[in-house]
Amino acid sequence: TNSSFVRNGISIAELARRVGTSPRNLNAKVKRESFRVKELDEIARVTDCVFEKKFILNNNNSIKIHFEGMES
Repeated sequence: TNSSFVRNGISIAELARRVGTSPRNLNAKVKRESFRVKELDEIARVTDCVFEKKFILNNNNSIKIHFEGMES
């Protein structure tokens, strides 16, 4: 959410600039929660964070998903 970015010291406007989109477009994606995996990867890259893609199983084991070379 917007507050997550602000908590990390980055405004929506600054994050939008870093990922190459408009603040309006980024804010709309945040509100709709409609990011593609590659967009989340890019946000993680420009904010020096880790975005993990994984399934959590009923027994609390997890399976990480690797999307290299896939359009997502």
